[in-house]
Amino acid sequence: MQADTGLETLRDLNGYTMDQEGGYWVKVEAWRVPVTADIPHGIRYSLTLHEPYGKRILGYDNSHAIKPPRKFKFVGQRLPYDHKHHHAADKGVPYEFKNAYQLLADFFTEVDRVLEEARK
Repeated sequence: MQADTGLETLRDLNGYTMDQEGGYWVKVEAWRVPVTADIPHGIRYSLTLHEPYGKRILGYDNSHAIKPPRKFKFVGQRLPYDHKHHHAADKGVPYEFKNAYQLLADFFTEVDRVLEEARK
């Protein structure tokens, strides 16, 4: 397995809050954790977009396992930790973590899309 050099970049962004104009803002949290089956890349992260009053409107994280929809039976399978939330009430949908640079690119692409829709 090739080392993910983007993990260091992601960790360097830990604690940053970035203005997105119009009162919207992005918060990045990322820190090293022991490598496990659930977090094979060894980094815990939370990338969130917030509306002007602070409510999260988009998030990518791996803070908890997400449960598959009830119609699917995943008995004995590992539940995914990497996931994204499309709005505050969204319990999360799986996100395929390929590497840290791709995570950042996917997140900020979706931030741009959400902000474009919000400004219409």
